[in-house]
Amino acid sequence: MTKPSATDSGNRPMAKLTLSPKILDVLDFGTPSAERDISRGLEKYFVESPAYQRVRTGAKTILMGNRGSGKSAIFKVLAKRERAAGSHVIELSPEDYSYELLNATMAAEDAGSWAKQGAYAAAWKYLIYVLVMKALARKGMRLTKGGGREIHKYVRDSHGAQQLGTLSLLMSYLKRLEAVKIGPIEAGLRTRELDRLYKLEEIQNLLPALQNVLESQRVVVLVDELDRGWDSSEDAKAFVSGLFQACVSVNALHRNLRVYMSLRQELYDDIPALYEDAQKHRDLVEKISWSEESLLELIAKRIRYSAHEKGFDVEALERAGDRACWSAVFAPPPPGMARDGSFGYMVDRTLYRPRELIQFCSEALDLARGRTSRLPVPYSAIERSEYGYSAERTKDIAAEYRSQYPGLLSVFEVFRSHPHTFERAELEMLCLELAFGDIPTRGTQSWLPLREPNDLIEILWRSGLLTAQAVDNGRFLGSHQVQHLNLAAVRRFRVHEMFHASLGIVPANG
Repeated sequence: MTKPSATDSGNRPMAKLTLSPKILDVLDFGTPSAERDISRGLEKYFVESPAYQRVRTGAKTILMGNRGSGKSAIFKVLAKRERAAGSHVIELSPEDYSYELLNATMAAEDAGSWAKQGAYAAAWKYLIYVLVMKALARKGMRLTKGGGREIHKYVRDSHGAQQLGTLSLLMSYLKRLEAVKIGPIEAGLRTRELDRLYKLEEIQNLLPALQNVLESQRVVVLVDELDRGWDSSEDAKAFVSGLFQACVSVNALHRNLRVYMSLRQELYDDIPALYEDAQKHRDLVEKISWSEESLLELIAKRIRYSAHEKGFDVEALERAGDRACWSAVFAPPPPGMARDGSFGYMVDRTLYRPRELIQFCSEALDLARGRTSRLPVPYSAIERSEYGYSAERTKDIAAEYRSQYPGLLSVFEVFRSHPHTFERAELEMLCLELAFGDIPTRGTQSWLPLREPNDLIEILWRSGLLTAQAVDNGRFLGSHQVQHLNLAAVRRFRVHEMFHASLGIVPANG
C-alpha cells in the first residue's frame, strides 16, 4: 500500500500512498466554523501550535489575528479542555454584546466630557468579577471558610432575584457612570460618586475573599468574536479598548483567574486607544500566523481523523507523512503549473488562513464526487472549484475592511482583466486615477479621495490584494508572509493569486 521515497515534513519518510476508493465518499475536512466543528471532533485534529501553548499556559491572554486564522478554534479547544480539568469556564459570545444597542443607548462622549474608555473598562471589570462570582456560587459554594460565604451572600442579595443578562449587567453599570458624569449632581458629590464607581467599591471588599477561593478553584473567561456587528462607532471602540484594560487588570488578581479576549487585526488597527494600550502590554498579545508546513499538518490531521472515524484502517495514513496524506487525496497539476504540486497551487491561493484552505479543499472534493470514483481528486476538480472560491474570498476580504475602507470591493474591481504584475510607476498612476476619481468607484468617498499612492498601495498590500517583490528576481510576498516590508523601496507588485480567477486575471508563469 505504501512505498517509501523522499522525506516529508516532520522528518518522516515520504511515501506513495493509495487510499481505498470508498474513502472518497466519507472524506470530510470539517467546517470552516470552530463553533460547529468543536462538536464534530475539532479537539482530535486540532493543531497544537506554539501560539496555542502560550495561550493555554496563560502567558498570552490577548489573541490577535485575521478572520479565519483560528482564534475561535483555540478558544473552543481551550474551553473544552479547561472544563475537562474541572475549571469553571465562562464564554461570552456575540449574543452577549450589541454595538448597535450600545450606540443607541449611551450618551455621546462629549456630553459632559466623560471619558468612555475608562467607563467601559470599569464596567467590564465589574461585569467579569460578578460573572466569576456567580459561576462559583452556582457550583454550590455555600462555604463557611475561604471567602465562599461572603461571595455567596453577595450574589444572593445583589444578583439573585434580578437575573440580568450579560449585556444588561454591563449597561446597567455604564448607565450608573453616565448618570453621575452628565447628571445634575453637585461637583463634589459627583467626584466622590465617580471615584466610588471607578474603584468598584460595591465589590472591592470581596476581592480578598475571591482570591482565597481561587486558591482551590480555577475560572477561565473567554470573550470571542468582538468583530460581529462591528460598526466602528465611539461606543464600539470604547467597548473593545475598555475590555482590553479590564483583561489586564483582572488577570493580575490571581493566577487561577484568566480572562482571554480575541481580536481581529483590522479592529485593532481601527482603534487608536487600543493600539496605545497594546504597546504597553506587548508581552500579553499573541498574534496568530500560519506557515505552509503548519497548514499542511492541519489538512493531513483532518484526512487521518476523517478516515479513522468512518471505520477505515488508517495504519498506513498514520505511518505516512503529511505530504503523502495530501498526495493521496489531491493529484498534482500538470508540470510547471505550480511550484509545489497541488498543495503549492492551493496554498498560494490563500492568505495562509486555515478557513481558506479548508474551504478550497472541500469545494474541490465536492466537485470531484460524482465525476470520479477514486482518489486522488483530479486536478481538473481543483480548477473547476477555483472560480467560486476566488469570488467568495474576494467579497469576504473586502467585507472584512468595510468599517475602515467601505467600498473596497469596487477598488478591487479596478484590477479586473489587468496584467497580473505592475511596475511601480504603473501602479502609482492607477492609484492616482483612483484617488482623483478618474476611475469611478462606489461607496469610497470617506477614505479614497486624494489618498496618496503610497498609502493606497499599503492598504491594498495589507488587505491581501497585492504582493510585493522585495528583491530583484525574488519571490512576491504578501502581508500574510511578512509582517513588515519597506514598500516604498519595492519596484514590482503582483495581484495575489487568490483574486486571479474572480477578477479575470491571467495567472503568472513562474
